[in-house]
Amino acid sequence: MDTPQSPNQNYLLAALPTAEFERVAPHLELVAMPLGEVLYEFSSQLQHVYFPTTAIVSMHYVMENGASSEIAGVGNEGVLGISLFMGGNTTPSRAIVQTAGHGYRLKARLLMEEFNRSGVMQHLLLRYTQALITQVSQTAVCNRHHSVEQQLCRWLLLTLDRLPSNELTMTQELIASMLGVRREGITEAAGHLQQAGFIRYRRGHISVLDRSGLESRVCECYAVVKKEHDRLLCDVRNRQGLPSASHG
Repeated sequence: MDTPQSPNQNYLLAALPTAEFERVAPHLELVAMPLGEVLYEFSSQLQHVYFPTTAIVSMHYVMENGASSEIAGVGNEGVLGISLFMGGNTTPSRAIVQTAGHGYRLKARLLMEEFNRSGVMQHLLLRYTQALITQVSQTAVCNRHHSVEQQLCRWLLLTLDRLPSNELTMTQELIASMLGVRREGITEAAGHLQQAGFIRYRRGHISVLDRSGLESRVCECYAVVKKEHDRLLCDVRNRQGLPSASHG
């Protein structure tokens, strides 16, 4: 059976006070997000924003020659479409579903109406945007200065943080595309992690057996991103006196 879906599975929607949540709840549309679906293309007009619940979406920058790499990932902690409320109607990146699941979409016009009320929704979205900028910046630094194995550990840990289990469905080709490296580099790095007993890889399926082992191999970039996200969004929740979960 399919797992029941609820807007409360998204961190931002769950953090809204009841009054603000009830204004947007009737307009939230549950959508399936199959693996590989493109939600936004480069320079496309934004008609909706997306709040993932069980899906994870990868934001890619695509080069003129077609090569691409991930600049950030968005799961149940965030929202797709920040350029809408940051002053533009288009996005400079492609958004493609990395892990199949579900999410809720909201028409751009309705999000802007709520944002312009200058309430908790605005606070949450702006602070989430700052956390996302940290993730993008740290990804750029990581890709330049750290080994493929460290990058893979960072990517695996950030993905695990958005999933309810330690199981990932992901091919080495797709991971290589995400990180913008050669597939052979991912094969070698994954082999080292498997030999150490941290992961098990088979036919496009990765099982994380020892999370603490991955944490011992990862660079500081993972902790920087996680700490900034927790600091920004937990601060909003605490300042507003919001409970850890709200809408059932």
